[in-house]
Amino acid sequence: MTATAVAGRQRPSHHTSVSGVAGRLAWRSLVLIPRSPSTFIPSLVFPIFSVVAFSGAFAGIALIPGFPAKAMIDWVLPMSVVQGCAFAGMTTGLGVARDIEGGFFDRLLLAPVRPIALVLGPLGAAVLRALMPFAIVLAVGLAAGAHLQGGLPGVAVLLVAAEGTTLAAAGWAIGLALRFGSMRVAPLMQTGMFLVIFLSTAQVPLSIMTGWLHSVARVNPMTNVLALGRQGFIGSVTWPVTWPGLVALGAGAVLLTTFALRGLRKAVP
Repeated sequence: MTATAVAGRQRPSHHTSVSGVAGRLAWRSLVLIPRSPSTFIPSLVFPIFSVVAFSGAFAGIALIPGFPAKAMIDWVLPMSVVQGCAFAGMTTGLGVARDIEGGFFDRLLLAPVRPIALVLGPLGAAVLRALMPFAIVLAVGLAAGAHLQGGLPGVAVLLVAAEGTTLAAAGWAIGLALRFGSMRVAPLMQTGMFLVIFLSTAQVPLSIMTGWLHSVARVNPMTNVLALGRQGFIGSVTWPVTWPGLVALGAGAVLLTTFALRGLRKAVP
C-alpha cells in the first residue's frame, strides 16, 4: 500500500468530522437536561397547563355550530404539543447563549472542525429533546379524554408538525443567541414564538374569528402547521390539509436555519 493511500485513509473527511462533533454536542445537550431542569421543565408544564385551562374554561366554544372538533380538548391538545416542542427548541438556543457567556463556545471555535457543526449539534439536540414533551403532553391529553380519530396516521402528522416547529424554533433561538451572545435575549426568543403560535388558529378556527386577528391568522404559516397536526383529532388525515403544512414547515425550517448560520458568521472571527 502506498504512502499516499495510507495518508488518504487516515485523514478524516469534513463530513465525518462535522457529523462527529455535531453528534457529541447534541449528546452533551441531552446529558445536561438533569443538571439544568429549569431550561426544560417549561416545555412540559406550560403545554399541560394550556390543555387543562383551555379545554376546561373554553369548553363551550366546541358547542358553536360548525366547530370542527368534538370537544375543545381535541382542538387545544395538538397546539399544546406543538408549543411544548417549540419550547424544547428554544432551550437549545438558551444553551448556546449560556455556552457563549461561559466561554465554552470560544473553546469550541478552536476545535479542528468546520464551525457549521456548532449549529448542527444544537439543532440535532432540539429535535431529540422535542420527543419528550411530544410523548408526555400527548399522553396527558389522551388520558384527559382527547379523541384520536385518525389513529396512528394522526400521531404521525402531529409528530411531523411538532418536530418541524422545533427545528424552526431552534434556528430562531440559536440565531439570536449567536448575535447577542447573552442569556438576556431569552425574552425575545419566547416572544417571537408566542406571537407566531397565538396569532394563528391556536385557540379557535378561522370560521369563528373576526377583525384583525382573522386577517393575521389567515396568512400566518402556523395556521397551516396546526391544521396539519390537528387532522387526527378532528377527522382523518388527508393530503389537501397535509401539503400546505409541509410547505410551511419546510420554508420555516430553511429560513430560520439560514438565520442561525448567518449568526454563526457573526460569531466566528
